[in-house]
Amino acid sequence: MRTILTRTLLSLLLLCAFSAQAQRDREPENDPAILRRIDEWQDLKFGFMVHWGMYAQWGVVESWSICNEPWIVREQLGPDGPVVGTRGADYYEYKRRYQALNRTFNPRHFAPNAWTAAAKQAGMRYMVFTTKHHDGFCMFRSAETDYSVAGVDCPYHHNAQPDITRAIVEACRAEGLWTGLYFSKPDWHHPDYWAPEWTTPDRNVNYDIASHPERWDRFRRFTYAQVRELTHHYGNIDILWLDGGWVRPAWSVDEETRPWLGCSGQVQDIGMDTLVAIARDGNPDLIIVDRSVGGRYENYRTPEQQVPDTLLPYPWETCMTMGDSWSYSPRDRYKSTTRLIHLLADVVAKGGNLLLNVGPDAEGRLPDTALLRMREIGEWLSVNGDAIYATRPLPPYSHGSVRYTQTKDGRRRFALCLLEAPVSSLTVELPFAVRRAKPLAAKQKVRVVSRTGDNTTLTITSATPMQHVVVIEF
Repeated sequence: MRTILTRTLLSLLLLCAFSAQAQRDREPENDPAILRRIDEWQDLKFGFMVHWGMYAQWGVVESWSICNEPWIVREQLGPDGPVVGTRGADYYEYKRRYQALNRTFNPRHFAPNAWTAAAKQAGMRYMVFTTKHHDGFCMFRSAETDYSVAGVDCPYHHNAQPDITRAIVEACRAEGLWTGLYFSKPDWHHPDYWAPEWTTPDRNVNYDIASHPERWDRFRRFTYAQVRELTHHYGNIDILWLDGGWVRPAWSVDEETRPWLGCSGQVQDIGMDTLVAIARDGNPDLIIVDRSVGGRYENYRTPEQQVPDTLLPYPWETCMTMGDSWSYSPRDRYKSTTRLIHLLADVVAKGGNLLLNVGPDAEGRLPDTALLRMREIGEWLSVNGDAIYATRPLPPYSHGSVRYTQTKDGRRRFALCLLEAPVSSLTVELPFAVRRAKPLAAKQKVRVVSRTGDNTTLTITSATPMQHVVVIEF
């Protein structure tokens, strides 16, 4: 009886400890150093994301085409890769040839300083680079695997500097950009995630973790070692951007995320306490983004390909593609410069950052259309950046086609008037009693037409056509 009671008490104590830990993990970050760093990140407003890997050779979506889920369509393969306009490729042959793309990846025109110079010219203040996507191919030198740009099977390993991530980090620092490293928690190439002796029915680990705990433990240790490489081999980085939200602890699984766990429905807990302790060792204010999981290790949230309808009560960043695809596609359709500047204004007025993605081609070149868009956004920001950088929302933040921001001290207020086409004159109604107003662009003129209570009507005129977004300080 005493033994039974002792075991019962120990079980209850362990359950209470687990519950307390789970509750602590659910709560948002409260470390003052990290909160201060997040506030600094919120001042940056505009970032550059780059999805790049061996998949650029085929011009296909990053990683997902080797995931055996019903919604994914694979084009048939010809001698040089997928044949445009076809369907119904054999999954196993497709996966085999995709996973062998490391043997031909050799971006001879990769010039990281050209990338970061273009980002700086665009007015971007930070960069997030995909060091490893779900397919497991590493864009960095890793002691844990040869499946990388520096591995002996990849022709790029003959390059004088085969560690592409290192080259990008150094280029970011040269331009004064914050550095963020994207890293996929799942790894579809690792034999202790997608075990080769079993089929891979979906995105999840393909064996029963409870029956093979030693395999999951090996995979966790492999992940920790790679996170250590990324956070310790390049000096202090600013952001560790973790993807693959189906790898998550039990406390974070809800009705929305449960379907992500696939046919097995099993929890894949990577052990974020250990991972974060490793990542922040020597860099205690590192921002960590454990996407979609919530709690203290998702320091800011990342709505994907969408802008929230309203203000959000936490730090956030819209990650969005400049075209339709995250990775390089020769047939991609790019958003117009006007549309992109509207997105930036809308996101910032609602308190967020915009992380804009471009996919380089297989040779390492940013597409010409993307570079043109970046130059044009930069030209607009060089005039109107005061209404974007280091600002916070100004209620009502949005009114018709106008967005509002203010400096953090509230001393400067801005109205960002979204234009669908170039105009030489514009009438704007502001829900404020405006005493003085001036345009940020030197060639524009503003006149107060009328005031009625807390509403003011302004006219803006210009000798040259105004386009994209006209900004008034009031």
